[in-house]
Parts: sequence; structure tokens; C-alpha cells
Amino acid sequence: QVQLVESGGGLVQAGGSLRLSCAASRRTFVSYAMGWFRQAPGKEREFVAAITWTSGNTLYADSVKGRFTISRDNAANTVYLQMNSLKPEDTALYYCASSRWAQTNRPTAYDSWGQGTQVTVSS
Repeated sequence: QVQLVESGGGLVQAGGSLRLSCAASRRTFVSYAMGWFRQAPGKEREFVAAITWTSGNTLYADSVKGRFTISRDNAANTVYLQMNSLKPEDTALYYCASSRWAQTNRPTAYDSWGQGTQVTVSS
């Protein structure tokens, strides 16, 4: 497994933007795709977006389409989540994760997880 470190969370007003980063601690690791998930208090972990390292193919949850953009920097082993037009319902702990096998919205397909970064959107 690889260690993943998220950063970029914070407090923002509704309509604002944040950019999350997820950096892998090792220079080389086996990963097919990276995903972002989020979990609000009292709710289950929810898929947000995913991207493949090779082709850059992206996948989004319906709730964030058109507002969030996932991207990657292969040379830096880093994945980003640009979040625009933020809403109070986007408030959650955001996790990045790595999958060696698939680009999917299923958390069980991801085998390495970061510790999370808090995003709070005030109304």
C-alpha cells in the first residue's frame, strides 16, 4: 500500500471554491485509478470523482457534475479536486483513495486511503 496525504480543505462560503490535493508518499506505486470520496457526519461514505492515471478518463457523481473537476499530475503522483460553486451540502471529510484494479464508484475497490481533509461550506 501507498501512503496518501490530502490537503487543501477549509472553511468557505457557499458559492466559493476550494482545491484539494492528494499526494502519494512513494515515488513509485501500483495504481490504476484514483478516487475522491466524502463522508458527512451520520452518513455513509459517498463517491465524488475518479480518474485513471494513464488515459485521464474521469468519472463523477451526479451531485458534483459541472461543479467539480478531478485532474492528475503523473510526474508528481498527485491528484487534484477543484471544487467550484460549493454548497452547504458539500460539507464533509474528503478522502482520496487508490485502486490497483478499477475506476469505479465503489469504495471496496480502493485499497489505499488517505486520512481525509475537512471541507466546510457555510450558508
